[in-house]
Amino acid sequence: MSRQPIERIAGSSTLPASCRGGVVAIGNFDGVHRGHQTVLARALAEAERRGVPALALTFEPHPRAVFRPDVPLYRITPAPVRARLLQVLGFRAVVEQPFDRQFSSLSADAFVSDVLVGGLGINHVVTGFDFHFGKNRQGGPAFLMEAGERLGFGVSLIDAFRDEGAQVVSSSRIRELLSAGEVAEAAGLLGYRYTVEAEISHGKKLGRELGFPTANMQLPVSTGLKHGIYAVRLRRADGSLHDGVASFGRRPTVTEDGAPLLETFVFDFSGDLYGEVCSVSFFGFLRGEEKFDGLEPLIAQMKRDEDEARALLSAVQPLSELDRTIAF
Repeated sequence: MSRQPIERIAGSSTLPASCRGGVVAIGNFDGVHRGHQTVLARALAEAERRGVPALALTFEPHPRAVFRPDVPLYRITPAPVRARLLQVLGFRAVVEQPFDRQFSSLSADAFVSDVLVGGLGINHVVTGFDFHFGKNRQGGPAFLMEAGERLGFGVSLIDAFRDEGAQVVSSSRIRELLSAGEVAEAAGLLGYRYTVEAEISHGKKLGRELGFPTANMQLPVSTGLKHGIYAVRLRRADGSLHDGVASFGRRPTVTEDGAPLLETFVFDFSGDLYGEVCSVSFFGFLRGEEKFDGLEPLIAQMKRDEDEARALLSAVQPLSELDRTIAF
């Protein structure tokens, strides 16, 4: 992890004095993917050069959830996971600005004067080349540059990041890959393995009866990950890592209408995880969810899934330093 725990601050008006005057990276940063990382890396470099704190300014809930509440938004990195990734990268704090209709009606001038200057006391701001803000998106790159010159803060605008195939890396593209179960491909765009975090809850103990006891996690209802079986790695609260195989879905062989659940069979483990907040990183998609004709064929397939997951996980290598810290 980073050198010190990250501070999660609920809005610019509550920023501690020790965090004022920093370099601020602005964005929703859902996924903290390789495109976002170019913005974040520039902010970290500017903060080090200037000798000031590095902060990220994000918005909670995601603005799309406010403007389109009828369309569930699949968050790649809900706020706690996003904060942990920002911590690993080295940020001092993340300001999670409350976003609602009232905040969205703030003028571009007011956003700069009240939030950036008055609330954060910014030294320098780093954001994407197409960042727009304020009521009706009236503020844009040119507006921000002019405001910086007038009010005394620097501005860096970062171009879109493209992958090796010259395609722009975006959160929507990663969501599409995850919804198809293509977690390895998504990892290539994220720069680390897709990871979820939740408290381990009690289930019906059916896995224990089948010889495959599982650690169960209830993920957000908007989670769009394809239902199926995955090779995974579980990280406990103490930082220890454990390989496993996980099922995400409705368990059609043993229940009629179960809510989607992430069930992880942790290899070579006999401890108690109930009530512990753990994370699960996804390394490979093994197969889709199936309904078996009874428990015996289900158990036989689960043994094959275990063998395949063990083989896959024995050969994995970190994609980056961020991946090494999150999943290795």
